[in-house]
Amino acid sequence: MTEHVDVLIVGAGLSGIGAAHHLQDAFPGRSYAIFEAREAMGGTWDLFRYPGVRSDSDMHTLGYRFRPWVAAEAIADGPAILGYIRQTAADAGIDRRIRYGHRVTGASWSSEEARWTVGFEHDGMTSTITCDFLYLCSGYYRYDEGYTPEFAGIGDFRGQIVHPQHWPAELDYAGKRVVVIGSGATAVTLVPAMADNAGHVTMLQRSPTYIMSAP
Repeated sequence: MTEHVDVLIVGAGLSGIGAAHHLQDAFPGRSYAIFEAREAMGGTWDLFRYPGVRSDSDMHTLGYRFRPWVAAEAIADGPAILGYIRQTAADAGIDRRIRYGHRVTGASWSSEEARWTVGFEHDGMTSTITCDFLYLCSGYYRYDEGYTPEFAGIGDFRGQIVHPQHWPAELDYAGKRVVVIGSGATAVTLVPAMADNAGHVTMLQRSPTYIMSAP
């Protein structure tokens, strides 16, 4: 028999934990589950491990209204945000509703039954679950594969190529010459962090990004 919950939340990151908190606070009688494709809570803030990873929005705005951010740094680093998410989930019992390794593969709506049928994979097996409300908190990153554009001659490059989304924990860039392609939020945090140990860091950008100096 197919399992049914009132609400299925997809994703156990900042948004998914916040959605669960609001749901159980406003509707304590509703049943719900959180499906998380990865084996850890935290979404972006658990996935990204590159040097200097931090928010690019102040946490008083990005954080939860029911749990105000009280740390000294409003522009917080990744580990601090991850701890904030995990503590919020633990304090509210939300962590017990998370099903890790559950990757949603599709969803179909039945107007006749007024419910969703959601397909998912877990431990190599496929199955379905039904719900009245499907709440997608999966973000906009493709977690298993970061975007990598085509570069002519990339096969001729003799150095190491690293995507920040899949940063190797053992990467040693001390004293080396580094080129960071792009000037978005990731580069803005990555370049200063690498500059302390790298021999030289160059930011290669297509168009200028203007940033106000932090206090």
